[in-house]
Amino acid sequence: MFRAKLIAALTATTALGVSAASAADFAARPYTKAPAYIDTIYNWAGFYIGGNVGGSWTNQEWINSANNTAFGDLSPGQGFRQSGAGVFGGGQIGYNWQANNFVFGLEGTVAGLDNSGTVVNNVFGAGRDDRFNWRTDWMVTVVARAGFAVQNNLFYVRGGYAGANNSLSVADIAPPATGNGTASAWHNGWTVGAGWEYGITPNWIIGLEYDYASFEKKNYQLAGAAAPATYAFDVRPHDIQSAVFRLSYKFGPVLGPRY
Repeated sequence: MFRAKLIAALTATTALGVSAASAADFAARPYTKAPAYIDTIYNWAGFYIGGNVGGSWTNQEWINSANNTAFGDLSPGQGFRQSGAGVFGGGQIGYNWQANNFVFGLEGTVAGLDNSGTVVNNVFGAGRDDRFNWRTDWMVTVVARAGFAVQNNLFYVRGGYAGANNSLSVADIAPPATGNGTASAWHNGWTVGAGWEYGITPNWIIGLEYDYASFEKKNYQLAGAAAPATYAFDVRPHDIQSAVFRLSYKFGPVLGPRY
């Protein structure tokens, strides 16, 4: 009788052990840690087009290089320099390449500006009545850009070619000698700048940018109807500085999360 009870107890204990072990095996599931989320890559690569608007400042310089007219008051080496500011606005088109957080691109811009000024000569010559008017009205750039992206932010620098259209005129309406003349020229130069852009959607981008441009000197003939007499000036839109707000549309989708 005792032997039968012992065998029954051992059998029950064994069965319970096996059952507990099976339950433990069933409950112990392997755990795999999810990959860590790092950040979201905004896709800066691709073509974009947009517009910009802001303000600009021109430092204009004109120095007389020759004068054998009757009306001209200035002599070689004499001249003026004046600053003028105005509205600046235009468009941009470009293409970006992206390698992880580094962004490289090429961009072209064209802008209209209304920087101008007037100087009445009261310093040089006997008459001291020459009235000079100057204007810088168009500017283009072709530049390379290099930047570093932090999620939807892009911080970049830019540099390359700049060109500007410039004009200068003179008028003397006070007798005994009167005359006037005007000339314009395209000035080649260079530009550098820096900016920040933010991708507000996968395709729409806003930004702020500052640029500095410097230009070559050109010789203007202002004798007008007095030609072949000469009233010549070495003219230079010495530099143009601009600060603009940008809005661009980029063609292409945004990239997904990076793990």
